[in-house]
Amino acid sequence: MKLFLDATAYIDTRDFTDLSIGVAPSGVQAWYLNPPRIEPVTENGFVGSVALGGGVNFRNIYFNPHGHGTHTESYGHIAREVFPISTCFHKYIFRARLITLTPENHGDDRVITADQLMKALPSGAVEALLIRTLPNDATKQGFNYSNTNPPFMHKHCVDVLNSCGVNHLLVDIPSVDKERDGGELAFHHTFWEVPENPNPHRTITELIFVPNFLSDGEYLLELQVSNFENDAAPSRPLLYPIKKEA
Repeated sequence: MKLFLDATAYIDTRDFTDLSIGVAPSGVQAWYLNPPRIEPVTENGFVGSVALGGGVNFRNIYFNPHGHGTHTESYGHIAREVFPISTCFHKYIFRARLITLTPENHGDDRVITADQLMKALPSGAVEALLIRTLPNDATKQGFNYSNTNPPFMHKHCVDVLNSCGVNHLLVDIPSVDKERDGGELAFHHTFWEVPENPNPHRTITELIFVPNFLSDGEYLLELQVSNFENDAAPSRPLLYPIKKEA
C-alpha cells in the first residue's frame, strides 16, 4: 500500500526495516544483568510446554527492558514519580533523520560530541533522530555491554537537539550516558529537563540496530512501543524509505 505524505512523496507500507533487537537469552545485554529467562509455567499439575507434554505453550518471561533488547524510555526513568512510557505519545509515526557518527576518543571514553552532531544534521526541523555509531556490524545484536564503557553522548548534544526540535532520539548504544558516571545521568537530565521542567513527550530509544545497507537521510519512522505501566518498555522502530512519484 502507498501512503502519500504530500503530492509526490510516499511510503510503501510493505517496504520497511525493523531496527529492534528482540528479548532473547542469546540477545544483547547491558547493566550487569543475567540473560533473560523464558520458562514454561509448571504448577498444580499444569505444564505450560507442548514439548514437555502440555496442551499449550504458556511461558513466564523474566527480563529488564533497560538491559535486554531495544527499549524506549520516558522521563520517568529519572523521576521520583511513576510516568509510564505509554503516556508519552500523541502519535507513533514521525518524520525522521538517520545519521552515522564515529564517537571521538576522549581518554578511555568514546564520546559523541555536540560539534559532531551539529555537522551531521542539516538545517531545519527533525522530529525524530536516529544515530548509528561506527564501527557497525551484526555483533551488536548479541553483545554484552556490561563493564565495556560503551560510547555515550555529551550532554551539550542536547543543545543541538533542541535547536532542531528533536523529541524522539534513537541510538544503537545501551545508554546516552556514560556507563559509570556516579549516577549523574547528565544527558538524561538535560534532555528531559528533570527535575526543573519535565518534558512528558520526549523519548529516548536505546539498543537499536541499524543495518549498513540503510543510507543516511530522511525516512518515516513508526515507533511501536509495548504498553507497559513502566518508565521503559520494549519497542520496535520500523523505518520506511520515503519515495517519490515519477
